[in-house]
Amino acid sequence: MPGAYPSGINHFAHAATPADTERAVDYEGLYGEAIRTVPDRLASFFPKDASVQEVADAIVKAVAAPPGARPWRVHIDPSHDGSEVVWALGDRIRAEFLANSGLGDLLVPKGHR
Repeated sequence: MPGAYPSGINHFAHAATPADTERAVDYEGLYGEAIRTVPDRLASFFPKDASVQEVADAIVKAVAAPPGARPWRVHIDPSHDGSEVVWALGDRIRAEFLANSGLGDLLVPKGHR
């Protein structure tokens, strides 16, 4: 789960343009200044030396791990925006639901149960 890196994939530049141009005009009238400055403000949360290479390295490491030892989810987010905590809670609730439903074995690869 990569964070919203401001470089390499240019996340903020591509994430802020709605396809519904009519609605965009309405929002521009209400929130124009905020809309224009949000990408730069969000990018400022990232350390200057953060590199999307960290994401590629984490993918390689996860794929290279043997079955049964691979992580359920990996977060690479130098901004530490809190999404890791939110996802961890959601993952725990889903795991509990599957266990309570008698489907907990779906969380462990076959042969590693």
